[in-house]
Formats: sequence, structure tokens, C-alpha cells
Amino acid sequence: MTQKTNTGLSLTDLGEFGLINLIARKVRPSSEVRIGIGDDAAAFAWHANCLALATTDMLLEGVHFDLSYCNPYRLGRKALAVNLSDIAAMGGRPRSFLLSLAIPNELSVDFLNDFSSGLLEIAEEFGVTLIGGDTCVSRSGLVIGITLYGEQEDQMLTQRGTARPGESIFVTGYLGDSALGLKLLQEGQRKGSAIDRHLDPVPRVHEGLALAEAGFTCAMIDVSDGLLSDLGHITGKSAMGARLHLDKIPLSPEYAAHFGPEGHERYSLALGGGEDYELLFTAPAYRKSEIEMIFRKLGTPVSEIGEITAVPGIRILSADGETLQGIAPGYDHFLSRKETRQER
Repeated sequence: MTQKTNTGLSLTDLGEFGLINLIARKVRPSSEVRIGIGDDAAAFAWHANCLALATTDMLLEGVHFDLSYCNPYRLGRKALAVNLSDIAAMGGRPRSFLLSLAIPNELSVDFLNDFSSGLLEIAEEFGVTLIGGDTCVSRSGLVIGITLYGEQEDQMLTQRGTARPGESIFVTGYLGDSALGLKLLQEGQRKGSAIDRHLDPVPRVHEGLALAEAGFTCAMIDVSDGLLSDLGHITGKSAMGARLHLDKIPLSPEYAAHFGPEGHERYSLALGGGEDYELLFTAPAYRKSEIEMIFRKLGTPVSEIGEITAVPGIRILSADGETLQGIAPGYDHFLSRKETRQER
């Protein structure tokens, strides 16, 4: 679904508080929010015996997104999805969020109306309420800042640093589609499932909650910077290593068809590409059938792709057991700052 409005209004016509009201009147009320948009601060109630979770992300035009690739409606959805994915990786339940926008003067009210429609649609899908934020003018492109709050019981939280030797490594869904989608966009294509995965990712909130509620206090992270990079966060935080089996990396039909059956490049984006927002987690090998049952009920694919080792470092093994070398580890904003990377 793509929203497109045509009010003909400019930001000068509407003004800052007019823009706030435009967004605020589309927000559904929540029983947990005592004071929402329109006061000096928001007030909301946490459930008893739960820890508060908080995560924040900034999206900058020209760094994280290119407006020639995406419409404002999808941009709004993705802006919140990347934060929802962080709460999912903690096994948490997202509750409410703050939105801050730095807006160029030339951006239209119609753009912002469509952006907020996409943002609030995905918020409703996951039971999350917009409770406030800030707006200001930008001299150098659109800047989107979101702070998302969630909750979970202490004993049910999942973290990065709890992996143990011998545990299996699992991942949801397919890997590499988002990076392939970006590649296709840069080549001039505008349609396809990989492009959809890049522009409108699905955060695995229900999956993260299901694992937490089933007692999997495993090591878990969302795949935002690439499989190798994000697995490195788990092994680094846990002081462990890992073995990955290349032939077990889950590839979508479109991805597999694009790269063909052989060659080093077939796995490069699946291992080093980012923004898939799948969940990467560890668990005891004997609980594999239980994990498969959980994900079968959710209708989400899950794959066992390797195991945690006591020996530091990540080894990538081919089908015949050969150790592979020379695969890029993933994306880092500052290490990669000499490159021009759009839509990251």
C-alpha cells in the first residue's frame, strides 16, 4: 500500500504546531499513556515487575536513505521498523515512541503527511503509540530520529553476551535480500521482492517475544549490519568464537536466482550485506525441534547455520569443510566513511 496525498500546503502555510497537530490527530489513544502529545513531557505506566527498554536510531538523508528510491510512506514504515527490530532482539514488547524531525524548508506537507501515515500504520500493527517528539528546520536534508520504549521481565530478556560453547546458531528468514534490493535500486530497478525487503523490512517482534516467553534467554541480535558483523558482536560480547556452514545460509528464491548456483559472489551479500533485520540467536542444540515448532506456528522460516565455539574468531566452512577467506565482514558507518553509501 502506498499513501499519496495532495493538499498543496507548504510548511510555511502550516507552521510547526500545525505540523504537530497534523500528526497528533492521527495517533490512536492508548490506555497506558496518561499524558501524550501536547504537553511538556509524556507520562506513561509500565507494567509491574518489568524492566523498561529504550532504543534510538537516526536516519539521515543521503546516508541512510535516498528519496529517489523510496516514497515517504515506506520511509515512515522503515523509520520505526528499525527501532522495533532492536526491541525484538531483546525479546521485548514495544510500547511507545518519540519522533524528532529536522525538516528542510522545501519538503512538502504532503510528503510529511504520507510519511506519518506509514509510520503510524506500522506503529498500530505492533501496538505502539507515538507520545511526543520535536521538530526543527534542517539546512542539509531530512533527519529522522526515533526513540522507542519497550518492556520485558528481567528473567526473560535476551542479550548479546550470553552465548556458550556448543550452542547452535540460528537465524530467521532469509539473508542478503535487503543488500540485493539496494543493489537493484542503484542499477535503476524499482520493483521486486528484494527491493520490498530493503524499503519496507518486517521487524521480528513476534518472533523475539515467542523465544523469550518460551524461556530462550539466549544470545540474540538483529541483523542490521550484516551476518558476519552482527555475529561478531555476539562472539565478542560472549568471549567466544563461531563456525558458520556456508551451505546452510538461508537464501530467498529471488536472491538465489540472481546470483546463480556457484561462485564467491553468491554469498557475499548474504554474509556481509546489512538491513535484513532478521533475528540471529543461539540456543542449545537439543532444543532445535522446540525452536522449529515455535517458528512453524508463527509461519516464519528459521535455519540452523552454525555453532558457537570456545576458540575465538569466526570460521566460515564450505560444504566440503574448507575454511573460506576474504569475505567482507559487514558495514560500519565510520570505518566505511570514505565510501558513498546510500540507503544504509
